[in-house]
Amino acid sequence: MTLRDVHVAWAWITITANGLAGLWAFAAHKWESMRTRALWWFTTAAQVAIFVQVALGVALVNGQHIDPPKFHMFYGFVAIITIGIAYSYRQQLQKVYLWYGAFGLFIMGLGLRAVLVGTAR
Repeated sequence: MTLRDVHVAWAWITITANGLAGLWAFAAHKWESMRTRALWWFTTAAQVAIFVQVALGVALVNGQHIDPPKFHMFYGFVAIITIGIAYSYRQQLQKVYLWYGAFGLFIMGLGLRAVLVGTAR
């Protein structure tokens, strides 16, 4: 298994985890029983997975001199910036579950877009 294979496989883990975290946060907004500490641990793990994914991509570009498609790296870095924005505004919001639900699905969408751009060679 090559580093590229790990990068590709980890992309799907990251996309799925952030999508599930977003859906769980939306469900927690509607049903109070879904508001558990596990939601925040899972959301954190899903967001940390983005940083791992970007690090794998940077290792590919720097270590193996792979030239990524246009905008592929852009989506990864926008996902990291999105996590920073979501985290920085979390204390100011009354509807934190809707906020994290939207950001989870947005990050999932960025990941899907990065995969589509990355495979369109």
